[in-house]
Order: sequence, then C-alpha cells, then structure tokens
Amino acid sequence: MNEFYEKFRDRTFFDNHPEAIANHLDKFYQSSEITVFHEMLMPDFHLDVYFINSSEDDFNILLTSGMSLLEMTVREGLENPELHKFAELMILLPKEIEFGKIFPSGNENDWIIGMLKETARFPHHYDTWLTIGHTLQATADMEPYSEKTDYVGLVILPSVTFDEEFTEIKINDEVINIYTIFPLYKNELEYKISNGYNALLDKLIEKDGKEVFDKQRENLLV
Repeated sequence: MNEFYEKFRDRTFFDNHPEAIANHLDKFYQSSEITVFHEMLMPDFHLDVYFINSSEDDFNILLTSGMSLLEMTVREGLENPELHKFAELMILLPKEIEFGKIFPSGNENDWIIGMLKETARFPHHYDTWLTIGHTLQATADMEPYSEKTDYVGLVILPSVTFDEEFTEIKINDEVINIYTIFPLYKNELEYKISNGYNALLDKLIEKDGKEVFDKQRENLLV
C-alpha cells in the first residue's frame, strides 16, 4: 500500500474526467440503464466500472471510469501525443452474462470486470501506455484470467460497433479515447507477439470475429 501511495501521491490527477465520462454517457443512455461498480478500496487511484444495459442494444457494456484520471506515458516521438494520453476501456457483452450487485461478489463472471480493471491500471503502474494494437497477458506465464476461462490475454482494438461520436470524449484540448478489449487464447496471443497486430487483425477478419465477447469463441487459428 505504501509503495503505491508513494508512486501516485505526486502525480497530476485530472479530476474532471470522471464527470466528463458520466456526462458523455448521459448523451446516449438513460440513467436507469446505467449502474456503477464503485471501487471501495484503492491503493493507487479510483477506478469504477459502468455497466450499461440498454433495451435498444442486443449487448451490454462494461466501461471503465478512472483510467483517464492520469495521463499515460506515451512513446517518445509519437505524432500528436496529446491525442493518446488518456483512455478508458470497454467490453461488449451478450445479454445473458450477469454480475452481482457489487464487485467482487463471487459471481463466476467477476473475472471479466477484474480483467478490465487490471488492464486499466497497467499503464500507470508501469509508466507506459496502451493503444490500438497493444496486447497484455494475464500473468507472466500466460495463465488464464480465471479458472472460469481459457483466455490468457487480450488485444486493444478500435470499436467497430461505435463511431468516434461515442469513442472520443473531448474536453477542451484533451481527448479520452474509449478502446475495446478483445480477450485472446494462448496461441492467439503468441501469434500476435510473433507476427504483429496486422496479422492478428487479418485472422479476425478471416474468422468474422465479433466485437461482442463470447465465452466459448472459436479459436482464430483453428
């Protein structure tokens, strides 16, 4: 706890960003369609997760709110770095996936929320950044996120369901990008590491991969 406190206590926090995210969602959804998994204990920074259940969509949404409290350490020499400093993450879910009233709750799907939160914290813990095409693994040994799944990592993708009106939150000269996370099996993650993002993207297109999460998705390399 002290280690995290020392690391983050002198960072600049953009405390207006969570409110901007809330206002942004109000443009698209009714308050009755949105619930929040509030974070109770936070060793570093406050990270909530929105659960959006709209009758007009055939999917639900989990969306982080808090990753953009801090700016990421973008790669030197990147063109227009100010457009990449802030991000939040989402995953689209089939309607049948449900959660408890709080997180964690012991629900078999808790690992999905945990995956989102761990990914959102990663760039700030390791002074790096996340953007489209980046991959992360659940553990150093590529073990699954949970005993409930075979997914061992993920890739950051642009949404194909939503356009920039939803995936870019503009605040003065700042932009909060909303990226989609797409969980990967071990061989898929290894394939991306060996062959690059475009090669993995080709496999996604070839298999007609869907943005909405599938617990038992067909392997892209089979």
